[in-house]
Formats: sequence, structure tokens, C-alpha cells
Amino acid sequence: MESKIDLKELLDYIDPAECSYEEWLNVGLALHQEGYPMFVWEEWSADDGERFHQGECEAKWNSFGHYTGKRVTGATITQMAKENGWTSKRNHKPDVALSFTTPVIANTDEFVIVDKNWIESSDIIIPKPYTETKRIQDLSTYIETLFEPEEYVGYVTSTFTNTDKEGHSFKSPTKGTYTFTASMLLSRLRGSSTFDNALGTLDEEAGAWIRFNPLDGKGVKNDNVTAYKYTLLESDNMELGRQKAILEQLELPIAAMVYSGNKSIHAIVRVDAANYDEYRTRVDFIYDIVRKNGFKLDKQNRNPSRLSRMPGVMRNGQPQFLMATNIGKESYKDWFEWIQAVNDDLPEPEDLLDLWDNMPELAPSLIDGILREGHKMLIAGPSKAGKSFALIQLSIAIAEGTQWFGFDCAQGKVLYVNLELDRASCLHRFKDVYQALGQAPDNLANISIWNLRGKSLPMDQLAPKLIRRAQKRGYKAIIIDPIYKVITGDENSADQMANFCNQFDKVCTELKCAVIYCHHHSKGSQSQKRSMDRASGSGVFARDPDALIDLLELELEDMKEEALEGVDVDTSKVTAWRMEGTLREFPRFKPVDLWFEYPIHKVDEGGYLAMAQFDSLQEKGTYKAGKKRTAIKDAQKNKLVDAFNALSAFDPKKVITTEELAKYMNVSMRTVQRYIKESDILNSNLGIVVKVNPDNTVS
Repeated sequence: MESKIDLKELLDYIDPAECSYEEWLNVGLALHQEGYPMFVWEEWSADDGERFHQGECEAKWNSFGHYTGKRVTGATITQMAKENGWTSKRNHKPDVALSFTTPVIANTDEFVIVDKNWIESSDIIIPKPYTETKRIQDLSTYIETLFEPEEYVGYVTSTFTNTDKEGHSFKSPTKGTYTFTASMLLSRLRGSSTFDNALGTLDEEAGAWIRFNPLDGKGVKNDNVTAYKYTLLESDNMELGRQKAILEQLELPIAAMVYSGNKSIHAIVRVDAANYDEYRTRVDFIYDIVRKNGFKLDKQNRNPSRLSRMPGVMRNGQPQFLMATNIGKESYKDWFEWIQAVNDDLPEPEDLLDLWDNMPELAPSLIDGILREGHKMLIAGPSKAGKSFALIQLSIAIAEGTQWFGFDCAQGKVLYVNLELDRASCLHRFKDVYQALGQAPDNLANISIWNLRGKSLPMDQLAPKLIRRAQKRGYKAIIIDPIYKVITGDENSADQMANFCNQFDKVCTELKCAVIYCHHHSKGSQSQKRSMDRASGSGVFARDPDALIDLLELELEDMKEEALEGVDVDTSKVTAWRMEGTLREFPRFKPVDLWFEYPIHKVDEGGYLAMAQFDSLQEKGTYKAGKKRTAIKDAQKNKLVDAFNALSAFDPKKVITTEELAKYMNVSMRTVQRYIKESDILNSNLGIVVKVNPDNTVS
């Protein structure tokens, strides 16, 4: 068939009982035109129990082959469904993002609570006889429940004869009375022995009506409504017990439930709207929910000035009686929160006893000893720590199934989201890292790169676009570098960053893959902080990921030169780093010392960096960085001066050599030479013999 949308699904949104004859016929013509079988139309039509007649659909269907009227297509059914709340999923825009402070109303298609196939009808007990005392009590309770004493109540007890298009006569309500307050009506009811004495003689064939929202005492139109408290739910095309069951199961905040004396129940539902616009929004939402849960609504009842059946009245021998008051949730707000929560797709609590001997399997490791598949990892470090290169190395390790800084990686596909580098630079970096590692590019098909420099969006907008592009690609990991480009909100705000990090959870859940991202350190010294507290911004960054990898620079200048002998890197062209981890799923690993020799990090296999101190800009102690370096130089100079003075005490003119100073201070000559250079002793008047090399080093 040509139609791209399954019209059978759309029929669920169209109630045949609410269709005119022409609309019903057009549905059949559209199904016939789009190539559907006749029974689809027949099964749908059967939901209108009063008008459906077996064989009628088939007879009409057979005549459609000779139909010469206006061509009717599936678009007619689509439009009818849209008017009843259907929304095309294909036209849905998943990339639309709302700010974290925007209240969200979920798609009402999700709010299906009542299983229409299993619902059991509720019992309805009609009072017999319907005594005068009960009649007066019902209306009094109704008025007390819905109205404040000073509010005006509109009601109708008289009728006039009307005629429909087919010439059938019927009785309609007049404009009625609207100048009595609730307290005045209650006084009349309580002061009368019979219902008719209180309200006058009623037309017991037609019954009587009442307006459920208060009026201004001047009229009965929408403009005369003074408070938008309630709306009316009614159905004339459902079995009574089924109507009651659906209304009860939906926990609607029903202020009053009245039997109409005929085919329907009138539910007066709390709306609690501040104005007419809010009233319309809330009523539309209520109507959508009940319709989607199988309640066949009379859609003509949305107006706030609408009439409803008055309890306490006889109608064709049947009582219009008050069935219940104040059932379901207490207010619209309570119900709205409940209706969202009850359909939230959250898992139910589990009893550990039931799982003790049948535990679920843990997710396999992606980075052995650090990160599992489907989990989150953050790499934090200062500027120029080579974080991006470390992430590129990780991409390659996963793609090729090799090690990353000594940790085995599971092989799989990786998406690297580049937010910072231009496209050419990013691509060259991958090739440069491959070559520097000496790694054969055997599995390049496992690496995808999404270059978004200049095109990045806040994470709440990027996440749905990322999910859409990555679906069905089978990625084991998605690497986002760096996150400062996509942060939404204040990074120091815990609640805003919690919402931000929730986007990573969404990506992990939707794509069933790990999400790895990097962030920078906060300003100032980091060496006295725990590794999990060094990342800039809210502590959420440290506590949200399942694994936090932190890089901290080591000071090479404070190391004894003999300690670096045998190192297989050019120490004049490298920086040194200590990698620490805070892990949720694994025990803490021993810190890993790394050399960063552009463009890759190398593990310090020889253990040369084990005794290295933290970088002078990240001091270890109570001094600030600049103060500590000055203090160190002053201490070195003082040691040299003290040693010189001691060695020249008996001969002030004696020339002291660096060798003599080293022996006196019990340090190496190289240490003395470094002290001399850093303490600027060469410019002093001390008689120390040193040799200045061509490259300005001291020996």
C-alpha cells in the first residue's frame, strides 16, 4: 500500500461513536483507497455499539468501487487523528532541548495506565427509593463541595422543546437561574420538606441541570465565570460500570460524581486554574489522558460555563443522584505529579533475597581495572597536560585492542567527538599518535571522528543529535573532548551540573556504551587536594563518573640528575605526569608515572619518576607556588654561604672549590652546581671556583 503511516494505529485516536455519518463513511473510503481490507473498517465501526449493524460495512464497502464523489485518501484519517491528539513520531523533533529550569510535560501518548482489555466494570448501586431526604441531601452536599458560600450558582429546572435536523423533537434547558449564592440555595434546601418546594416544580421527564463553576450573578456565559475550578467528563457511548472504573483507576481529582439518570456518569474534575488560558491547557491535558485510557468523551463539555446534571432530581423515573465526592487525588497538582510518576518507566524495587543466588552479570571491562562497558569516565588535568593526546591514545587502544598506559582495553568501535581542534589538525593527530606509538593501523574502521569545532551545542541539545547519529553503530565508547565546550549552566552549581551530567547517563543508556570525557583543573595549587577534587567546578564532576582519572605534573628539576641516568627520553623535551584514579567499580590502582613526549604519553617503565615532586606551580606544603620557590632558593643560598664561611673561616682569602663544598654539605657536586646556579651565587663576592660551560650550564 502507498500509505507510509499505519492507518490502523491512527484509528485508535478516532471514536466512531463521535463521528458523523459523513466522517464514518470517509474513514471507509480512505481505507478502501489505501488498500486496507474491509474488516479493518468493520472492527473499528463496531466500537459504536448503538449505530453498528452487522453487514452494513460490507455492503458499503462493495459499493465503493462505483464511488464517483471526491477522492478520499489516508490523509483524511491522518487529519482526524491529529484533531484527536495523535502526533506523528516521524515529525517529532527529538533535538529540541529545554533549559534545566523549564517544566516539562511529557508526551501524553505515554500516559496509558488503564489496560482496556482487562478493565473490570465497577458496581453502580442506584438508590431505590430515592427519598426526598436523600434528594435534598445529595444536592446540598454537591453545592457544599463545589462552591464557597458567597459564590453564585447557576442552575436550570425548566425546559423548552427543540427540534433536530431530522425533525425529532427533544427538550432543552433554558437559561435558568443564576442570581442565588450557594448559601442562599442551601438555606432554601434545608428549610424545605421536599425538593420541589426548594427549587420549584421540575420537569421530571427532562431532569434538571447545574453549572459546576461559580458565576458573577449577571449571566451564564464563559465571561460570567468567576473561578476556573472544574471541568466536566462525560461519555454517552460506554457501559456505565466501565465509565466509573476508568475514572477511578485514573485517580482523577473528582470533586463530585453524578449519575445522569440515563447513559452517563458526570464527573466534576478539579482543574484549579488561575485563569482561562491555564484552564484550557489543563482541561486539554485531562481530556487527552482520559481519552488515551479508553474513556470515550463527549468533547462538547470543555467550556467552563457548561451545564451538568443536577443531583437530587428524577429523570424519566431514574434518579440523578450523587455517587461520590472528593475521590482520587486531592488537587490537579497532585494528580498531575502522580500521572507523570506512575508512567515514568522507572524500574520497580527488587528484593535482594530473590537475586542472591542468581546475580546479574557485571558489565565486561572496557579498560581493565578502571572502567566497565556502558559506564562513564572523566579525565582531568591542567592545561597542556596532553589530555587530548591521552584520549586519542585511548581511542587507538580500544580500536586495536591494545593497552592504554599499561591497562588492557577491550577491542571495539569508538566515536571521538572533537569539539576543540580544526578538522585537519584532529585527523593529523590521530595519524601522528599511531606513528609515534609504532602501532600498525589495522583497525581504522573501528574509529569514527565527529568534528564539531565551531558547531558545538550545549550538551542537552547535543545529546539527542549524538544518540541519533550513533544508533546502530555499535560503539563501545564515545569520547567527548573537551566538555567545557558543551557545558550548559554554571559549572559551580551542583544542581545544574547534575542535570548536565545526566546527559551522559542518557547517552550511556540509549547507546549502551561507555562515555569518556575530559575537563580542566581548577585554578591554583592542586597537589594538596585529593585527585577527585581537582577538576574545575562543582564536586558533581568528581562524584558523577564511575572512574575519574587525574593527571598531575611532576617537577623534574628537583630530581637528582643521577636519578635520571638511563632514562630513554630526552628530559629537556618532555614533561612528567602522575596518573591517579578514583574508581567506583574497581579498587584504586597504584599511581602510574608518565612521560609526555609529544605527541604521546609513555609509561615510566624504569621507575625514574617515583621520587619526583609535584610541579613547583602546584606546591606541596603550605606555601603558595611563587613563595615556595623563593623560599627554596633562599635556603639553598644560605646553605652555600654557611658552607663557604665555614671552609674559609681560618683563611678568608682562600678559594673554595665546588668539590670542597659538596664534601662539606654531604651532597653531590651536581647538587652544589645547581644550588650555585639557582641562587645566583655567581654574581656574589664569594670566592667559589666554578666553570661555566658554553651552554651556560655550571660545572
